[in-house]
Amino acid sequence: MAGPGSGPARVRIAPSPTGYFHVGTARTALFNWLVARQSEGSFLVRIEDTDAERNREEWVEQILDALRWLGLGWDGEPVRQSQRGALYQEAVDALVGQGALYWCSCTREEVEARRLPGSAPGYDGYCRERGLGPGSGRALRFAVPREGATAFDDVVRGPVRFEHSSIEDFVVVRSSGQVLFILANTVDDMEMGITHVIRGEEHLPNTPKAVLLWEALSRAGRLGRPPLPTFAHLPLLVNERRQKLSKRRDPVALEQYREEGYLPQAMVNYLGLLGWAPRDGRERLELDEMVAEFKLEDVNSSPAYFDVAKLRHFNAERIRAMDTAAFVRACRPFLERAPWGPDAFDEAAFERLAPLVQERVETLGQVPGLVDFVFLDRPEIDEASWAKAVASDPGAAEALAQAAAAYRSCPWTAEEIKEATRRLAERAGRKLARFQAPLRVAVTGRSVGPPLFESMEVLGRGRTIERLEAALDRIGGGQRPR
Repeated sequence: MAGPGSGPARVRIAPSPTGYFHVGTARTALFNWLVARQSEGSFLVRIEDTDAERNREEWVEQILDALRWLGLGWDGEPVRQSQRGALYQEAVDALVGQGALYWCSCTREEVEARRLPGSAPGYDGYCRERGLGPGSGRALRFAVPREGATAFDDVVRGPVRFEHSSIEDFVVVRSSGQVLFILANTVDDMEMGITHVIRGEEHLPNTPKAVLLWEALSRAGRLGRPPLPTFAHLPLLVNERRQKLSKRRDPVALEQYREEGYLPQAMVNYLGLLGWAPRDGRERLELDEMVAEFKLEDVNSSPAYFDVAKLRHFNAERIRAMDTAAFVRACRPFLERAPWGPDAFDEAAFERLAPLVQERVETLGQVPGLVDFVFLDRPEIDEASWAKAVASDPGAAEALAQAAAAYRSCPWTAEEIKEATRRLAERAGRKLARFQAPLRVAVTGRSVGPPLFESMEVLGRGRTIERLEAALDRIGGGQRPR
């Protein structure tokens, strides 16, 4: 059996186009890509689209776009199982010819009706010796040897052994004529020369069936006699309750993280540490560093916790490490779909705020909410912030009125605005943070955001005073500046 490091690897990622791109699939793609690149081998994409009822063409492009976004380029053209029917039929004919398959007319209900109380579920081999031929309602099953076991070495899990008595005669072609995953997958791996099958742990029970099919097809000789690939079954991804990630319960769609403004570099970095780590234990890694240091045999077999909070921390660190120009460019797609018209956006104003915002966001999707006050005619007032900083503060109206008056004449720089506000706070006997709280809500609409006085400088004197006066009007009866 070929092992890691024994030559150029040919690996594949084989997703089904049935919806979003799962983060577990992304992790599997990354580990396959790393093995290929470090051995100067090939990373192939195979689209398992034989189920026409569940597959959509836009989901195929979604898969490819996800790989592009992660920076995991593939070799050659993507292979589509839906275009390989003749190859599968040739394999089926070869297996039937050597007696490895037999026709079965049993329905699921008939199989269940024959099952004795207390016996294990599964097919009982009823049609194995009946000598049936093809016919309506008949499927093809693989005749699993009655004795012995199928064993293989798994790079992650070590020696694995499945007794044949625990494997039912499994269906490889449905009564509808559809070739099932296990046969198509094995035929493809043989024909494509796959040297390493690196996939999720949930596929481990399928592996002895694949090995049996591989051996039977090798005996038939229609696909040559390639050696069995190296198997590596990656640990499950689990949530904080150590439950397997579920699309109904957990945020598992890669597209969702992309839409929220996670950086591909942060995502790849984090995915790479789900079940593996460099031997020096560091966590900040670039793709080329992973290629140099990744070892499939170092992958842990224990479940890996997909910690969204840690991913967010990784992303925030990456954002803060960007130069300002790169940060501005990365923000553009999120600013373009923000709640203001294109004519209202002032890129120069955003560039002035960008360094301040960059230090305060964890995802790029948070950026519009921190700068919208500059580009909207009126800020969207957060009612909880208003209630806490304005409505419940008996000195809020006085602070707003005094600030509006002082700002009419003070030099309009962040330093001078802050100094003018500090003097007002001292005269009022209040700390600066308490005094400026209602000002922040009036000007920006919320109690958190970029530094207030730098924000006022960018917003401009006239619009700042206008918003302070609007807040006074909302309070009602507030003292108006003269």
